[in-house]
Amino acid sequence: MTAGLRTTRLRTETPPRAMEEAMRPADDGALLRAARQLLTHLDRAAALPLGVRLWDGSLVPLTRETEATASIHITHPAVLGNLLRRPTLDTLFRQYVLGGLVPADGDLLGVLDILQRQRKRHRPKLKDVLSGLPWRAALRLARVTESGRAISHAYAGDAEARDRNKRDDQALVQFHYDAGNDFYALFLDPRMVYSCAYFPDWQADLADAQVAKLDLVCKKLRLQPGERFLDVGCGWGALVVHAAEHYGVRAHGVTLSQAQHDLARTRVAERGLDSRVDIELRDYRTIDGRYDKIASIGMYEHVGIDTYPDYFKKIRSLLADDGVFLNHGITRRAKRERRAFRRPSASRRIILDYIFPGAELDHIGHTLEVMEASGFEVHDVEGLRRHYARTCRLWYEALVADPDTAVGHVGPERYRMWLAYLAGVSIGFERGPLRIFQVVATKQRPDGKAPLPPTRADLYPD
Repeated sequence: MTAGLRTTRLRTETPPRAMEEAMRPADDGALLRAARQLLTHLDRAAALPLGVRLWDGSLVPLTRETEATASIHITHPAVLGNLLRRPTLDTLFRQYVLGGLVPADGDLLGVLDILQRQRKRHRPKLKDVLSGLPWRAALRLARVTESGRAISHAYAGDAEARDRNKRDDQALVQFHYDAGNDFYALFLDPRMVYSCAYFPDWQADLADAQVAKLDLVCKKLRLQPGERFLDVGCGWGALVVHAAEHYGVRAHGVTLSQAQHDLARTRVAERGLDSRVDIELRDYRTIDGRYDKIASIGMYEHVGIDTYPDYFKKIRSLLADDGVFLNHGITRRAKRERRAFRRPSASRRIILDYIFPGAELDHIGHTLEVMEASGFEVHDVEGLRRHYARTCRLWYEALVADPDTAVGHVGPERYRMWLAYLAGVSIGFERGPLRIFQVVATKQRPDGKAPLPPTRADLYPD
């Protein structure tokens, strides 16, 4: 609805008479008429693909049959006032989270799908939106405010956390996972694998696809019985348990989340794996010893790009000379200018403030550059973008299927935050700049030898 306006604010070129009339106190009927005028204009100028249901239940625009299309419900005139005063993605997010914008049937991802398809067909120009804009109606709505409305759940510290000396990784991680294990269990698979699934069969369900991903990681590492295996950022322990049970390794997992640590240890004990699997609440930077194989799954995007040299140097120091390392993480499409790439986008700022503070996404080229500079030889890079798009869509569908239970765990605002997060990330992988790669590497050796076969043939036997 405000995509064509972006950061443009209402200007003072408004006709004086319209300004004078707009400043008069407005009753609800006048606000409804103003909203209809404004939305009808936006429909003509920007070809809105959605119906908009106002706070009195009426549907706008009225110029075409919109009953059969998806719609957005505006629950209060202050929603339009906020968007007119500050037409940004952050305002849209806030209005949705606070319940001012309600998608039909609660399906935010369905609405975003429609908007994305429309964007490909028709991208309105700002001059077309401003031409003929009903200023009197817009100004009348822009004056409407709503006091006492603020999002209650937000990170209180430095959400960007680029200063390595002041960065508190445990606080950053705990903020994300304090939603609780019961909440995550609503949308994850039974093993609670919180990373990209792998779909050899595109119609596979999430549980089977996550087992396939665990197997893919173990096979790429060429795990062998008796080997020492480290999982950096082990989550709820799915990978270390799978590797111990099916590949016979002695596994060590570390996490900074107390909730993950406690449940992972319980699951290890339930499966009788205490002698072969160890789970610690520990920062990976404090680990000592040597490991034959190391995996980092969905973790390195949370250490910060400026910390990558230290991160990869530490991993290398823990890896045996003939060991294998697999780094699995989300990236973004590269930009021509490094400074522009590092500048936080509107969507990333929302994620930092409300979902996962401290997160930062690199592009794969720079990641590989830092890995090589840190003494790794890169053997294999596989993109799983479409797999993660499907994973996030399945997570979203599972979470939206039981709203009452989800709201009971985290409250209505945080529940809507997560729906927006999963919906946005799914579209970001499907049609946006998000990428994800698995990188297999070993220590660079002066004799040119490597502990891996020269082809992938062993991974995909006939």
